[in-house]
Amino acid sequence: MPHHRTRFLAVLTAVLAILIAAVTPAAASYQKGPKPTVVLVHGAWADGSSWSKITNRLLDDGYPVRVPPNPLRNLTTDAQTIRDFLGTLSGPIVLVGHSYGGAVITNAATGNPNVKALVYVDAFAPAAGEVVFPLAGADSALAVPPENVFDFVPYPGAPQGDVDLYLKHDTFLNSFASGVPRRQAEQLYPAQRPLTLSAGFTPSGAPAWATIPSWYVLGTKDLIITPTAQNEMAVRAGSTITRIKAGHLGLITDPNPIIKVIRTAIRSTT
Repeated sequence: MPHHRTRFLAVLTAVLAILIAAVTPAAASYQKGPKPTVVLVHGAWADGSSWSKITNRLLDDGYPVRVPPNPLRNLTTDAQTIRDFLGTLSGPIVLVGHSYGGAVITNAATGNPNVKALVYVDAFAPAAGEVVFPLAGADSALAVPPENVFDFVPYPGAPQGDVDLYLKHDTFLNSFASGVPRRQAEQLYPAQRPLTLSAGFTPSGAPAWATIPSWYVLGTKDLIITPTAQNEMAVRAGSTITRIKAGHLGLITDPNPIIKVIRTAIRSTT
């Protein structure tokens, strides 16, 4: 009996080896390429922590994620900063921008063959020669006398007439962070990172969306970049549009549909 059992096990092992050898090449043909790196670029009056809910979910999915700081100094140099960062990555990239970060990725991805998809989240998507502030829309909370919404703060080495722009308390809470629980908005306000005045009026370069597939998450309750303005930019870019009932900080208040769109963009790279 032990002899028969030993022989049976030997035959079974041989059969399994043959099956594995036969199946492995076929299975390999279905293997996907390397997972893309998802690069998240924050906007003005925020920092990389604004992406935290989305970052954590993507990491749980097993995707490499990077959240480089956006300098918020000048659109040309901000885009160069992100472009240089992208140049250190290998393999496919899904590049995601929120708000002013959308203008940055529009410029940073141009000419980089590794960037396979762009995702805009309540974001600027300028064409060549456009500046971002007017693209916010005629009904934007920012489309008022600047002194009504900004605190002006000098900074070292500023070009003549340039200043850092901080959102005033009421503008931050009621327009920028609309939909965010009041206590959380009050905590975000003191830590806002300023955008320079000149960054909002720096002409954009050749847009990456002209050559790279894009997706756009449009917040229908956004008071900073109006839904109408977002829709016009998204349609012009040929983006696949997803509308969510959220304000400008949908990435904080309603991350689930944004994660879904990013996952769709990721799948498009395989």
